[in-house]
Amino acid sequence: MALIMDMDIKELLDSEAARINNPDFIERDPVQFPRRFESLQDIEIVSFLSAMIAWGNRKMICRDIEKMLGLMDNQPYSYVMEKGYEDLDPKLNIHRTFFASHLQHFLKGLRKIYSDHGSLDAFATANKIGDEEAPAWKLVELINQSLYRENGENCSRCLPLNLKNSALKRVNMALRWLVRDDGIVDMGVWKSIPKSKLYIPLDVHVGNVSRELGLLTRKQNDRKSVEELTGVLRELRPEDPAIYDYALFGIGIGE
Repeated sequence: MALIMDMDIKELLDSEAARINNPDFIERDPVQFPRRFESLQDIEIVSFLSAMIAWGNRKMICRDIEKMLGLMDNQPYSYVMEKGYEDLDPKLNIHRTFFASHLQHFLKGLRKIYSDHGSLDAFATANKIGDEEAPAWKLVELINQSLYRENGENCSRCLPLNLKNSALKRVNMALRWLVRDDGIVDMGVWKSIPKSKLYIPLDVHVGNVSRELGLLTRKQNDRKSVEELTGVLRELRPEDPAIYDYALFGIGIGE
């Protein structure tokens, strides 16, 4: 990949972030699905479910999110609270290796959180997630605990279990949608986590671009790499490091 290295890095990142972070991006990305809804609960549920199956081809991802929302009659919060998931055939394939049994596992635990707190944002607030150094990892730890209590077992298909090493790419993407509030692509409906504490959703492409730009030295795409990369990006924009997710995504793919 040939990258333009004669520009100031911040200028390059700012330029690329502005190019990708625009309304035209929405219709090609899974963020389109939570943006269809108005209530906080619907937006939260669809954000996490969309991110949960966001691996592989983007057209296939969007097709399968559409299918998943259809199972819920496009009323996700009501579906969760009325236990509509109990009627699913556990063997129904939803996306690649994600089946209805995994969806049932997640929604059963999620229902308990909503029953107790009213929203995931309120759950995060009650647990002071925003005070954590790494809010995403603490939030997943607590959600996983709820899933385990309600189901009696863990499920790595829903959320990662190895939080010491996981980059939490998809969760960090969902949190970017929910927390960032510039009103362009991300929705900014959460108040429990400041955007200054968001981390970059790290995948293979973002990792490779970051290394070529000299922003990341670690070779693995793991939690330590997310922390290293985000730390560098916080030096460029302390109040909003996750804006550069758009730049690192866009460089080299011509979106």
